[in-house]
Amino acid sequence: MKLLCVSLGCDKNLVDSERMLGRLTSDGWEITDDEREADAVLVNTCAFIDSAKEESIGAILDAAKLKENGRCRALIVSGCMAERYQEEVLREIPEVDAVVGTASGRTVSSVIRRVLGGESHITDFEPLAETPEAMEEEEDAGRVLTTLGGYSFLKIAEGCDKRCTYCIIPYLRGPYRSVPMPRLLAEAKNLASRDVRELILVAQETTLYGTDLCGRKLLPELLRLLSGVDGIRWIRLQYCYPEELTDSIIDAVAKTPHVCHYLDLPIQHASDRILRKMGRRTTLAEITERIRKIRERIPDICLRTSLISGFPGETEEDHQILLDFVRETRFDRLGVFTYSREEGTPAAEMDAQVPEEVAERRRGEIMALQQQIAFEKAAEKVGNVYDVLVEGRLTDTDDIVYTGRTYMDAPDVDSQIFVRTDREILSGSFIRARVTGSNAYDLIGEEVTDESAE
Repeated sequence: MKLLCVSLGCDKNLVDSERMLGRLTSDGWEITDDEREADAVLVNTCAFIDSAKEESIGAILDAAKLKENGRCRALIVSGCMAERYQEEVLREIPEVDAVVGTASGRTVSSVIRRVLGGESHITDFEPLAETPEAMEEEEDAGRVLTTLGGYSFLKIAEGCDKRCTYCIIPYLRGPYRSVPMPRLLAEAKNLASRDVRELILVAQETTLYGTDLCGRKLLPELLRLLSGVDGIRWIRLQYCYPEELTDSIIDAVAKTPHVCHYLDLPIQHASDRILRKMGRRTTLAEITERIRKIRERIPDICLRTSLISGFPGETEEDHQILLDFVRETRFDRLGVFTYSREEGTPAAEMDAQVPEEVAERRRGEIMALQQQIAFEKAAEKVGNVYDVLVEGRLTDTDDIVYTGRTYMDAPDVDSQIFVRTDREILSGSFIRARVTGSNAYDLIGEEVTDESAE
C-alpha cells in the first residue's frame, strides 16, 4: 500500500508530517510522491492566515480528484485546519474520509486502516500532551526526512502562551510545552547519524525553552549540548522573540561552537501603539536597544525579522514609523505579511480594520525599501570567504555550479549562493567559497581550495 503526503504551512508542521510518515512506514506503508500510485493521501494542513487556508483547501480538492480518477481509496486531512474546521471540512468536502487533529499523529495509521475497512467521516482528536512527562512518553517511531541538502528541523517546543491578538495558534496548539532535553538530544544524534549537518531549532518561540520545565530558560544549555553532537556543523535559531533574548542567550549564540551567528526576530511592528494593540510585550525603544546589544556582542550577526502591515487601527503615521525603523535598522533579511483577519481572535473584532488595498500598498512600500537594503548588503559581501552548505547543482549550465547557503541563510526563506568549482560535490557537504559578485538578493562565488584563505 502506497501513501502520498502533502505537507503545508510552517516547518513545525513539516516535523509533524515527518513523524506521521515515520509511524506509517513502520506500519508497512510505502511513501510515494507519485499521486497516480497512491492508495491513500494525507494532507497536513495549515490555517494560520487566509492564504494558508486557501492553499490547504486547494490541496484537499486536488487530492479529492484522485479518488475519482486514480487508485486512491482514503483521503485524510490533518493539522491546524483540521483542528479548527473539522465539521466544515467533512461537510463541505464529502470526499474527505477522516480528519485528525494536531495531536493525533500517533493514531493516523489506525484511522487510515478504518477507512480502508469501510468506515467514513471519521474524526480523531487526541488530547494534547500538556506535561513534560507526557511529551517524554509519547511514542516516537522516528521520522521520514523530507528535507534535502543536509539540514533538518528540530522542534523544541509545542504551543504558545503569548496570545498575540492576531494569532490563532494558541487556540489550536495549546499552551507552551518544552520538549524534554534528553529527547531532543537523542533526536539530534539520530538526525546526525542520517547525515544531517544543520539543525534548525524551531518552536512558536524558541527563546522560552525550558521555562515550563524548571522555571528558567534552558536554551543556552540546550545549545551547548547540541553543539557536542558529532556530525552537527551548524545550529540555527528561529522564532526568537526580542523581549525574551536575555544576555545569557545572546552570549550562548556568540560563544557556543557550531551555533550560527543568525537570529530570527519576529518583531511584527515598530509603532508602540500598534505593538500594544497586537498584544506584543515590547516597545520600539526596547527592540532598538536589544538589536544594538546583539550587534555589539556579535558583530557578524545576521538578523531576520517578520512584519505585519495593515493591522487594525494602523495609520499612515504608524506605517511611517515602521518604514523609518526598517530604514535605520537595516535588517539583513525581512519578510512582510499583510494582516489576516482570523475569526476567534481579539484583533478580528477591533474597530478600524484597514482596507486590503491599503495594507497591500504599505506592504509593497516596506518590501521596496528592504529590497534596496538587501541588494546593498549583498554587494558589500564581495571578497568575503564563507563556509557554504551545498544543496544542489545547476543543470542549465556547462560550468560546474552548485547552489548552497551560508550561515546567513535559512532554507526556503533566505538567499542562496551560487558557487563555481571544478569538481563534483555531494549535496550536504561543506565547502569554502569567496564571493565574487551578487545578483539581486543572491551571492555569486567560487570555491576556495586553500583552507587558510580568509
